[in-house]
Amino acid sequence: MTARVEFFFDLSSPWTCLAFHNLPGVLERTGAAATWRPILVGGVFNAVNPAVYAAREQADNRRMEHSWKVLKDWARLAGVPMNFPSRWHPAKSIHAMRFCCALEEDQDALVRFAGAAFASYFDRQENLDDPDVLEAVAKGVGLDGAAIRAASTSDAVKARLRANTEEVIARGGYGSPTIFVEDTDMYFGNDQFPLVEAALKRTAE
Repeated sequence: MTARVEFFFDLSSPWTCLAFHNLPGVLERTGAAATWRPILVGGVFNAVNPAVYAAREQADNRRMEHSWKVLKDWARLAGVPMNFPSRWHPAKSIHAMRFCCALEEDQDALVRFAGAAFASYFDRQENLDDPDVLEAVAKGVGLDGAAIRAASTSDAVKARLRANTEEVIARGGYGSPTIFVEDTDMYFGNDQFPLVEAALKRTAE
């Protein structure tokens, strides 16, 4: 039986950008399959992790300052451009995540768009919350950006984003990326991938 990973993500998170690029290697080594699940991480923070906002407001937060250095170290290790933070940080991501939800039924297209959107924000420092930028990003990877943009404003897509966000909260998530192995085994963040890989190997035994 093929082991299964669910990857709940928001495009505004630099750690999620790294995890997005690192997960395929884990899948290849373990033979597991992934389902990519867009969420609105701000909704998660509002519900269960408001301390994130308080930490951002601290003028001398040594842990956060050091995290930027560690982020660059992880990016170098993964070979992922990380031109961050930009003037758009912290980014609003509701438009971007609605674009993702409009593509969720087509997982290949979702992965193509998400990869390009990560590069747009974390490499080229473009505005993640600008629908014009997002439409251009989609077109850049061969997708119908105008159609995705139109779909992203529908009530069905808005409801899907709310439902995905509420689901990850209900299952114990508190940020992005939240990763589940076989439904209930939860992990958080890029640095827990060694644990994710070990869990997948145990599942395959």
